[in-house]
Amino acid sequence: GADLQVCTSKNPTCCTKKMEERYQTAAKQDIQQVLQSSSATLKFLISRNAAAFQETFEMLIRLAENYTSTLFCNAYRNMAAEATTRVQEFFTDVGLFMFGTDISMDEFVNRFFDTLFPVVYNRVINPGLTDISLEYAECLRMARRAIRPFGNVPKQAIGQMGRSLLPSRTFLQALNLGIEVINTTDHLHFSKDCSRALLRMQYCPHCQGLTLSKPCMGYCLNVIRGCLANVAEVDLHWQGYIQSLEELSSAMSGTQDIEHVLLNFHSLVNDALIQAHINGLELSKQVNKVCGPPVRKPVQSPGCSSDQNKDNQGLKMFSRDSEETLASRRKEFISHLRIYRAFYGGLADQLCGNELAAADGLPCWNGEDVVRSYTHRVVGSGIKAQSANPEVKVKGTDPVISQIIDKLKHVIQV
Repeated sequence: GADLQVCTSKNPTCCTKKMEERYQTAAKQDIQQVLQSSSATLKFLISRNAAAFQETFEMLIRLAENYTSTLFCNAYRNMAAEATTRVQEFFTDVGLFMFGTDISMDEFVNRFFDTLFPVVYNRVINPGLTDISLEYAECLRMARRAIRPFGNVPKQAIGQMGRSLLPSRTFLQALNLGIEVINTTDHLHFSKDCSRALLRMQYCPHCQGLTLSKPCMGYCLNVIRGCLANVAEVDLHWQGYIQSLEELSSAMSGTQDIEHVLLNFHSLVNDALIQAHINGLELSKQVNKVCGPPVRKPVQSPGCSSDQNKDNQGLKMFSRDSEETLASRRKEFISHLRIYRAFYGGLADQLCGNELAAADGLPCWNGEDVVRSYTHRVVGSGIKAQSANPEVKVKGTDPVISQIIDKLKHVIQV
């Protein structure tokens, strides 16, 4: 073929324009595949752990909800039915917050104690033969923050939840971002110049019948560093990302640990109820001032679901194991992740070294001919270094990569 665009040569050629186009497609697919296989173990490491941590957190929330409902069933039976609904609502909010919904934690912790107050007033502080009316219950709910029947406990709960839920939520979000970064760099859009360079490097020798010759190492590095110039810019931020994950993980232990906080929430609730009980007389007077004397309506029979305790057997075993597993699983995950700290900085070298280039000392392809060694200058990684690249022209930054870098910067700050 006389009209070849890239694989032109002085020697006779067995390629046509059509063949060259097909090789062009193959060259791009090859590099995509090599990229994806080089990041596969890293991607699996992060996605497997993201799923495992999410599952553990879901289990912890269920377990904490059970503990809290069981507290009412065992110690405050007369208000268990009403209180359990409040408990369920609260832990639904915990889950929503944990898995990324934009709700205020102060708000839902306060809402739990607000809605609990009418129940406690009706069953503990001023129990009557009949229930308080809905309007009266609403007045109590609105007055809870002013009257402070539970003392300092709601404030304590907000503090503890903030110190444990927020880091865990951030940890999960960061893992999901890690997966997004890898998916983005796995599916790059290659420039026209890069595509041509890949074709010249991988398939042009075939046109001259040289199907076994591999590119020279320096040549391969120039082509791949040119094609991955934008990806190399991720390196610094990726290193920062792994370091922040490490710092976050070590800060998530001890009393800040989500396990500790969630599984002890029921004892905080118990403290709140004891306070309300002890200060019952004083609270009654305050309530009368704000809401007037209780207005009552016909009673509804409170009950307690019997399957509560059955559930707890399986969950108790879980809590034994998990005490050591959550912290140690995080530690193990971070130590595996640390190995990939320089993943993006060394990507071009890894691809050429493992897959693409000829071994040292063997005759190799330099883009035009089979030679003993590559004589052009080999450039470094990253966009700045590419101005001197003899094989690929790199123009400006890739907006998709810039966007993923911004997301990494943001999560590091969070």
